[in-house]
Amino acid sequence: MRTLLTSVLAVLLATTAAAQTASIRDGALQDWTRLKDTMMKIADAMPEEKFGFRATPPERTFGEQILHVAEANVVQMGRFASKATAPVVNMKATSKAEILKALGDSFDFGTAALTEQTDQSMLLTAETTRYDRFMGPSTKARVVYYVIGHTWDIYGQMVVYLRLNGITPPASQRF
Repeated sequence: MRTLLTSVLAVLLATTAAAQTASIRDGALQDWTRLKDTMMKIADAMPEEKFGFRATPPERTFGEQILHVAEANVVQMGRFASKATAPVVNMKATSKAEILKALGDSFDFGTAALTEQTDQSMLLTAETTRYDRFMGPSTKARVVYYVIGHTWDIYGQMVVYLRLNGITPPASQRF
């Protein structure tokens, strides 16, 4: 009986330890997926006729903010040398449908790049691009969290654009 109890306890402890194992890749993939959902919702909250809105003349329009995120996603996640084909982002797009598609496609590309990774490959140096003046040589883990931080920065600006147009951002809505 004692041997059975010891065996059951050992299996439970091993199962619990395995369930609590943290993964760099899985954590990044979860954060990336949640961010896509958040960004798609805030982008969709603005009516199409307001995609040309800018708070002040030197700022990007709401649509340009979204395209900026899409381009940054493709450029930075492209540093993973994924087998997935990078989408082409039309930085001159003006229709809501085309802009939202570019945003979604950019996140899907990032998801594909992350899915190909392992915890070990996330610690390898990402490819260098001409856009690396902000980061220099970096691990893939650093690249994904850099672009996530960048996107959250733009998200904060998009919140202001919505509120200036009398729209409550989806994440702030009370149901």
